[in-house]
Amino acid sequence: MNRNYKYTLSYIPGLLVIYGNLMGGWWVATNAVFVFLFLTILEIWVPENKDNAFNQEDWFPDFLLYGHVFLQTAAIGTLLWSLMSFDFSLIQLVLLSLSVGANSGSSAIVIAHELIHRKNAFHRALGSYLLFTAGNVYFYVDHLKVHHKHVGTDLDPATARKGETVYGFFRRSIIGQLKSSWNVESQRLISMGSNPLSIQNYVFSASLALLAVLFLVWYFIGLIGVGAFLLQVFFANFLLEYTNYIEHYGLSRSPDERVTEKHSWQTDKVLSRYFLIDLSRHADHHYYASKPYHTLKSYDTSPVLPYGYVSMVFFALIPPLFFRLMHQKQEFLEK
Repeated sequence: MNRNYKYTLSYIPGLLVIYGNLMGGWWVATNAVFVFLFLTILEIWVPENKDNAFNQEDWFPDFLLYGHVFLQTAAIGTLLWSLMSFDFSLIQLVLLSLSVGANSGSSAIVIAHELIHRKNAFHRALGSYLLFTAGNVYFYVDHLKVHHKHVGTDLDPATARKGETVYGFFRRSIIGQLKSSWNVESQRLISMGSNPLSIQNYVFSASLALLAVLFLVWYFIGLIGVGAFLLQVFFANFLLEYTNYIEHYGLSRSPDERVTEKHSWQTDKVLSRYFLIDLSRHADHHYYASKPYHTLKSYDTSPVLPYGYVSMVFFALIPPLFFRLMHQKQEFLEK
């Protein structure tokens, strides 16, 4: 089967979210169960696929990305519709937000990550829109201007240090990326003779737009709508930072050392590869940041995660288990 078409697996979470939102009741938990129980357990047992062959089709890889823009819009739209149409218990509201947030962390943020690396202004605008649906106001700037430049050094807030828990990293990374993205935008505007507190500042304008959306949600749905939307934002961005956490955990370089395939963890687990459009081949992405997702390859010289991106979440949430797995891997690599 053509590698490009295998990425259609990434549509499943979005479709499950939309179905659950339209059905209401306990159906809203469908995607949460699928992602955090079924996929995480299944991935431990599925094989790797190290095949680097790809088909240089002109239309399908981009078409798949456009499909995700539609699915994410429908997911957020049906979230708001379900909040107006059904009565939910507190547990159901949390599961609803978790299901939508899990999809926002993949269908929104992972796809946005691909799009903002494109040179085409239209693609970047779509990426910015997807990040906005996940309530993220910093990633667009920090990832492109800070993370790729300083990855593996103390100057990058999105690089996890050895011995740092995912919880400590989550707090430090978000605060650090908010600060760095604001500083980058402020310096850019000051150099142009403009006021940093203007709509030309991406972080400032995105924050204002997010506040406007929250006001509209409150006006039409109420505080329950605001709470559910913010909870899905929290889950989505926790997944983003969890991904940052495992992608570079404990890997470092000197500031004058070129980024290579050895400065990111990769995995060729099939589910992570195709559900996350080969984000799991992160070593190649940092080695050649301009490469489209469907052309990324696996390196024998790159550090390999013990499990896939999907199943590593279980271990990351329990720091002693995560440290045992990762430190054993690092000690092996350092021999």
